[in-house]
Amino acid sequence: MSDKVQVSKVRTLRSYLLAWALGVLVAVWLTLIAFTWSTAFREARQFGDGQMVSVAKLWLTATLDHLEPHAATDAPALQHEYLQDMAVVAWVNGRLVTDTHDLAKSLQQSTLPGDGFATLRLDRKGSVDDWRSFSIQVQQDRQHTRRVLVLVDLKRRFELGKDIAEHIAESALLVLPLVALLLRWAIRRGLRPLDQLSSEVAALDGFAGQRLDTHQRYREFYSTVAAINALVDTLQARAQREREFASDVAHELRTPLAALTLQAAAARNEPTTERLVQLEQEALRAGRILFQLLELARAQRGTVVGAGSQGMETVVLGELAEKLIASHAPAAHESGHELSLQAPIEPVVLNVQPLLLELALRNLLDNALRHTPQGSQVVVTVWQTTDERGVSVSDDGKRLHTAHHKAESGGLGLGLRLVERLAEQMGAKLESDRGAPPMSTRFCLRWKAS
Repeated sequence: MSDKVQVSKVRTLRSYLLAWALGVLVAVWLTLIAFTWSTAFREARQFGDGQMVSVAKLWLTATLDHLEPHAATDAPALQHEYLQDMAVVAWVNGRLVTDTHDLAKSLQQSTLPGDGFATLRLDRKGSVDDWRSFSIQVQQDRQHTRRVLVLVDLKRRFELGKDIAEHIAESALLVLPLVALLLRWAIRRGLRPLDQLSSEVAALDGFAGQRLDTHQRYREFYSTVAAINALVDTLQARAQREREFASDVAHELRTPLAALTLQAAAARNEPTTERLVQLEQEALRAGRILFQLLELARAQRGTVVGAGSQGMETVVLGELAEKLIASHAPAAHESGHELSLQAPIEPVVLNVQPLLLELALRNLLDNALRHTPQGSQVVVTVWQTTDERGVSVSDDGKRLHTAHHKAESGGLGLGLRLVERLAEQMGAKLESDRGAPPMSTRFCLRWKAS
């Protein structure tokens, strides 16, 4: 139940994408409104100025020499939403002939603006307002000079620009929810291939050899599918190794256990010293295999005794090899083997977990002493180059050499499998070859120089 509650708190990719998309959409919308608002006011000003010039031109071409003030009426047909009420003041030879809005009283002939646009502050009926003006004076002939002043109340022109901007903003605001709904639908539709891929991954049985189809409709899925298939291949390889390991373990244990059963039955019927010795040897062999299985399992889990608490330490390879050779010397003497160490004068130092390295070298030495005939030479070599450092265990016992380390008679060679896993944990590489003559088998642990 708690898992379901926890999952419900996790945001979905759809909501994440939708939130970002809507955020970007709102930001774009606000930017558009701001740009439209300023554009509407600018265009309203330009349009108004154009109308003022047009009105001035019309009055300059008019043939009337006199027009009574307030001649315009307020008839309903003359009203319009976007009407800009313009005042016209005209003079002929300095004589006022037209004043449509009774503004001449607020104007002084000597302070009239020159040709072009200007902003005037006029006192009209006790109210001081700003007016946008366009003034032009033309000489029609030698006897007549005409001057026209067209004015527009700036407050009304601002209201017109504000009205235009609001109309545009309202349209954009009404479109925004529709765009959001379409965007939500598009995201759901666009993520459908990802949902389909997730379903394919959920139904994938990696241990049965199934893989995702590499022929995807969308190029963005190529890397994801390749990564999943690589993971599946890794799982299959590991599963195959585990199956092979289980088979080899069964084979390793079958022989000593069967021999134990036979030797025990024979010793019961005829308890001679020879039969008891054989029974002891088979029991020791089975115990050794079980010990290697235990160490291998610990190595696979990274829980070799002491490895977790010991940590990384500086280890001198030559000193460790010398210590192990000394501990194996009695067994080598008893079996008729010759143990030797080859190491450079300059110490070869590694930063590893000491117990892992000691366990790996001990298994290589045990493997060489156990599976080579009497009189064989076993040489431990430590070396160092500019590119790598390493240690090897070689022998001239002419053992059967294979690429898969199946050197131990009758099966897998659990000791070598254990060394391989230990090498992985130490960042080393385990290699097997024939070695340099007279050696016939060599196992090397190599570390790249840091």
